[in-house]
Amino acid sequence: MTVEIVFALVTAAVAAGVVFAVAWALALLLGLSGSAERGVTAGGALLGAAAGVWRPVRVLLRFDEQRRMGH
Repeated sequence: MTVEIVFALVTAAVAAGVVFAVAWALALLLGLSGSAERGVTAGGALLGAAAGVWRPVRVLLRFDEQRRMGH
């Protein structure tokens, strides 16, 4: 179980970072500034946080389902 928890947390951090980096890069590529840039990066942070929560929940629920099936 410990390996699955670490895997879930590491992949969650990577997923959250990638989602935020995409939003930040989008703001840079579009040349946004001021409140538009803050809005896009805040949206990226919110989506990154959601991805960071979703990933461990998904991994651990799948692990629990496989454990119950005896795999």
